[in-house]
Amino acid sequence: MSDAPGLIAAQNKMRNAGVNQAAIDVFSYYYGKLEAGATGLILEETIEPLTDPTHLDSVDVDEEAARTALAKTAMIKLNGGLGTSMGMDRAKSLLPVRGEQSFLDVIVGQVQKARAATGAKLPLVLMNSFRTRDDSLAALAAHPGLQLDGLPLDFVQNKEPKLLVDGLTPVEWPPDPDLEWCPPGHGDIYTAILASGVLDALLEAGFRYASVSNSDNLGAVPDARIAGWFAASGAPYAAELCERTAADRKGGHLAVRKADGQLILRDTAQTAEDEMHFFTDEEHHPFFHTNNLWWDLEKLKAALTERGAVLGLPLIRNTKNVDPADKESPQVLQIETAMGAAIEVFEGATAIVVGRDRFLPVKTTNDLLLLRSDAYELQDDGALRLAVRRAPLVELDPAFYKTMAEFDARFPHGAPSLREASSLTVKGDWTFGKNVVVRGTVVLQDDDGRRNAIADGTLLDGVVMEG
Repeated sequence: MSDAPGLIAAQNKMRNAGVNQAAIDVFSYYYGKLEAGATGLILEETIEPLTDPTHLDSVDVDEEAARTALAKTAMIKLNGGLGTSMGMDRAKSLLPVRGEQSFLDVIVGQVQKARAATGAKLPLVLMNSFRTRDDSLAALAAHPGLQLDGLPLDFVQNKEPKLLVDGLTPVEWPPDPDLEWCPPGHGDIYTAILASGVLDALLEAGFRYASVSNSDNLGAVPDARIAGWFAASGAPYAAELCERTAADRKGGHLAVRKADGQLILRDTAQTAEDEMHFFTDEEHHPFFHTNNLWWDLEKLKAALTERGAVLGLPLIRNTKNVDPADKESPQVLQIETAMGAAIEVFEGATAIVVGRDRFLPVKTTNDLLLLRSDAYELQDDGALRLAVRRAPLVELDPAFYKTMAEFDARFPHGAPSLREASSLTVKGDWTFGKNVVVRGTVVLQDDDGRRNAIADGTLLDGVVMEG
């Protein structure tokens, strides 16, 4: 263990803030990696593309076995994101996505409808951050009957100090001391679920499996067929993949490590700049990682116990400003890990290719407009699915639509109809009236910075309109 002054100061800061010892041990492990100059890069010459994973639509799953597996499955949702890239300062999952229903409301509906249809108990457990917990639990309180006796509705992601790039010491930021802290990436889920006691609680309540996904991905509904496949596989861990298209070039992918044949995850931050052409080639790496995971909880507990909560996931170095809104504030390093990287820890871990309907992430207001539109329907099982053959492409000018405040001001009556659209590209400042219909390929363009308005009831039919 390093005795660097920066590490000692960080450890003391974490103890004084009440961070649990397991999280301090994990942070110390990665500090040592950082101090030793680890970059976290995974070079193309060390891996082979994964080209032949199992496809869900090609496997036979016994219906009774599927029901039995789902009855032993817990639903875990990563809910620590604040949506800062969209100008938010509260849980992204509290955003309205269908009428007045938020992401969390839709997720609760999915769980409750699956319970009613299958008889499975399906506990819902959130991994919150210290900034999302109170609001999210208050939102869940509006759904009576959701919580199961003896099981909590959440556990809290750990926090760690941001480190100054120059010197690797904990940053101090008196204008807002909260900004001195960051979450350790969603790879912290393993440390947090163990240290919180939630892993033991699920096992004691008779749950053997977990379906894990992001709360902004409304496609990851409870699925008995995948649960049955996973249980029958005997694998300790599985990842859901989708076939890549040209629109998926930024997403992480699985690969086979040449040294030992082990499946591993490689993300953007782990790819050298001069090798990004390999990473973004959807034919070279034909499947992307959805961040929908399946765990065998017994095998997860054994691995965490054996390793003292330090799974040893690959390091991700993230360089940012201590105040993300102030580009003049000091540069800091955030030590992060990816939840999906745990695939390399478990011998026998596997992956399965699922339909694109299980991957509906919302990372930008482009994504949100699409999900709020009539191009998607909320179906009887609570799933949000495409109402058209292919989702239209939406590109909104980030100068005017990046934040939720800007976005909502320009769509005061909700999303236009996109059911008949191929694509909607908006350049410049345009405000949409109510009952606007987009058909075909539509481009709205104004390079002069003026405000433009689309009148109520307008049909935009395959037009290029200049302000």
